[in-house]
Amino acid sequence: MADNAGTLARIDRLAAPIENFANLLAGLAILALMMLGVTQIVMRSVFNSPISGYIDLVELSMASMAFLGAAYCQRLGAHIRMEIFIGRLSGRALWLVEAFATLVAIFIIGMLIYYSWGHFMRSYTMGDTTMDAELPVWPSKLLVPLAFGIWFVRLLLQLAGSIRLLINPDLVPEAVVIMKDVAEQAQDEIHEAMGDEGARP
Repeated sequence: MADNAGTLARIDRLAAPIENFANLLAGLAILALMMLGVTQIVMRSVFNSPISGYIDLVELSMASMAFLGAAYCQRLGAHIRMEIFIGRLSGRALWLVEAFATLVAIFIIGMLIYYSWGHFMRSYTMGDTTMDAELPVWPSKLLVPLAFGIWFVRLLLQLAGSIRLLINPDLVPEAVVIMKDVAEQAQDEIHEAMGDEGARP
């Protein structure tokens, strides 16, 4: 269908790798924290020499783990959704509710971007550091508005996709979350992780 090759679909394809990369960084941060935790236990228990600033490092890593994967989850619909109600809707009613919910999310994330950027700027200009190892805090605080910015773009795409389907529900869905059962969602996540080549039998 010609509509599939439209501007929305192209922007969606451009945004996906950025979201995938941010999610990869979040996963690597979790892996690094697990390895750091094991190292901390070994160093403290066996060598009686704990890692200096371990608590500070854990604190600074929280932003990457909590927020960098948000846009990726939004795209896949892997976040918590009120599908008990939405699942009963179809056609224009469904996309009207989706558009309204996305508008609310855009407002909230927009406010969070504004205030988290302010927190970053204060931390950067004041030279804020952690209590123990005195590590700079601003890189961790900068991750928050950046991650929210990626999420904000994803929400804008979903809003455009919802409005497009609200106008004409017969179009092929683009940049919107399609409700699926657990098995279908798991299969999609496997394909997403493996890529098109890995998904082929």
